[in-house]
Amino acid sequence: QGGAERPEPGSTTVATRIIEALDVPWVVLLSMDSFYKVLDEGQQALAARSDYNFDHPDAFDFELLVSVLRKLKKGKSVKVPVYDFTTHSRRREWVGKTVYGANVIVFEGILAFANKELLKLLDMKVFVDTDSDIRLVRRLQRDIMERGRDIVGVIKQYNKFVKPAFEQYIEPTVQVADIVVPRGGENFVALDLIVQHVHSQLEKVRGRLIESTPSNPAAAHKKASRTEAVLLLGTVSLEEFWLQVPVVRGSCAAWYWCL
Repeated sequence: QGGAERPEPGSTTVATRIIEALDVPWVVLLSMDSFYKVLDEGQQALAARSDYNFDHPDAFDFELLVSVLRKLKKGKSVKVPVYDFTTHSRRREWVGKTVYGANVIVFEGILAFANKELLKLLDMKVFVDTDSDIRLVRRLQRDIMERGRDIVGVIKQYNKFVKPAFEQYIEPTVQVADIVVPRGGENFVALDLIVQHVHSQLEKVRGRLIESTPSNPAAAHKKASRTEAVLLLGTVSLEEFWLQVPVVRGSCAAWYWCL
């Protein structure tokens, strides 16, 4: 499943609430923030003065991001970076952070729809829309409390980079979204509809698996139980899926979200 958001940290709240409501095993939350590029000395100096644009597509390592999602989609385990926003670099321990293929993969990020190769991997695209004043307040809270920024620098960066980037790169991508969620995590009706849609698709998969093995109902039920939380994609056949199951803890990465 895939989705994008206006540039504020509310998408993580939406993603978390959807994961909780899904109530299925093996759900992975992957953040686009993990894939910021490592800054060189000159870029770090700009960032220290709030003069580096973190909201431009060039700030992200899309090549690595697409590679990671493709591997997860095939049910493989992958290494994911851990980005340190205080030093603008990847922490050394990122080489040890392993993410496994899962029944549902939720991917959230402000520029989730900005890359054509990434879009091809997204099966459901959701745009989280929040009032601009709320976005600014949330960004201030996050950057000051979690990332050690000062209020003057955050406001400067918002006016110089964040707002223009939204208008140029993020807002136009609402056209490719399958669903637009106004008010973000407070829109419980929209979140409930999304969760219902996911469960509906998973039940269809389960039903097809049971129908495919009518000669052994017990085995079919057992097989369907193992896959009741998996939405198979066109790029993963049933045969390929069952070959992958033992490797990825009985699950297959098959559904993406980019909030």
